[in-house]
Amino acid sequence: METLDLVQLQRQLSRQGILMSFSGPFSHSIIEELGHAVKNYLENASLTRSALMDVFAVYIEQAQNVRNYIMRWEQDPDYAQLCRSGIVVIARHDERYIVSSGNLMDRADTRGLTAHLARLQRLDKSGLKDLHRQQMREPLSPSGGAGLGLIEMARKAKAPLDYAFSEIDERFAFFSLRVVI
Repeated sequence: METLDLVQLQRQLSRQGILMSFSGPFSHSIIEELGHAVKNYLENASLTRSALMDVFAVYIEQAQNVRNYIMRWEQDPDYAQLCRSGIVVIARHDERYIVSSGNLMDRADTRGLTAHLARLQRLDKSGLKDLHRQQMREPLSPSGGAGLGLIEMARKAKAPLDYAFSEIDERFAFFSLRVVI
């Protein structure tokens, strides 16, 4: 194994404004513990209460989205690979916070997600509010979700949601989501 230069890694993280990063298997307890750390950090960063809650809420939503997507594949032979693929990062750039996440996705799932994200990018704050209201009237999905997570993130964001899919192989793509708060 190659020796890890932690000094160099710390410098790189600092240059990029990265405050917190987690990569690996997501569980409820990891999300909760990291959530406490994020909240403590943000409370000491002299943010407004509103900004603190927005960053915290987007972190929780992204971490849960990664976990929930991966958990759908528990019985799949590639589950271990999917499980290790999750990452969430909180960074600061100027006066904004950037919450990013990523994970492997089955390429068959990317089309619907792309359409949904493209729709969210086209909506202004009023349109996002209307969509949120409309979605609240819809029944829960088979997985128990209300389909509000990405809408909520878009409503809290100071810029359109930024996303990308990187092709990994014939089955998987890596989904990246970036929310500026």
